[in-house]
Amino acid sequence: MRKNIVAGNWKMNNDLAASKKLANQVAKLVKKNKVKGTKVIIAPTFVNLERVAKATKKSKVKVAAQNMHFAESGAFTGEISPKMLKSIGVKTVILGHSERREYFGEDDALLAKKVDAALENKMDVIFCFGEVLEDRKSGKQEHVVESQIKNALFHLEAKAFDSIVLAYEPVWAIGTGETASPEQAQDMHAFIRKTVANKYGDEVANEVSILYGGSCKPGNAQEIFSKPDVDGGLIGGAALNAEDFLAIVTAF
Repeated sequence: MRKNIVAGNWKMNNDLAASKKLANQVAKLVKKNKVKGTKVIIAPTFVNLERVAKATKKSKVKVAAQNMHFAESGAFTGEISPKMLKSIGVKTVILGHSERREYFGEDDALLAKKVDAALENKMDVIFCFGEVLEDRKSGKQEHVVESQIKNALFHLEAKAFDSIVLAYEPVWAIGTGETASPEQAQDMHAFIRKTVANKYGDEVANEVSILYGGSCKPGNAQEIFSKPDVDGGLIGGAALNAEDFLAIVTAF
């Protein structure tokens, strides 16, 4: 079912004390402001996942992992499996983030395996994709986005999309000095929904949530979220401040 979702990706920030403090602040603000109709997710680092999951267990805030391996176990030093995440109460994972693609060489084939592993373990997936500045300037943005979605997801049955949230990241608009307008966000989100519809039909396409991940902040969230094909945001820097994050959550 299509939902409004705001997910905070904390990336490699916050030690244990800071993570627990921020998680509690977010949970209290969500409760105080009686947030309804919007699913709120936070994604701390691996080492703090269990403590944050416990701290927010009785709240409306859900916890996600920032990444995971596709294998259930084995000689993969430094990696974390789906079952390990589920054993500490984490049932959602972010996959395909632009930083994982750029810095760690994750490609569509690898991500397809990770998606399969998550779904096999009955986990929800926030699947990220998006074009870089060179792609945008050369007019290849739709081709790039379509390829990333098809290569990693279109081997799945339609039912799998009940457990998948799509997250569009215009990488060219993050830390480059370039700015993505709400209209550009809507255009791409509409294209993404059409791409899904062409493969799985309108019913699936109209039910999948598509988040915007391009420097969404309190000052622009309301305008971006007002667009018909934008169902929320995958938030980076602004998610590290509880008040800013709440302002985005309540932008609907």
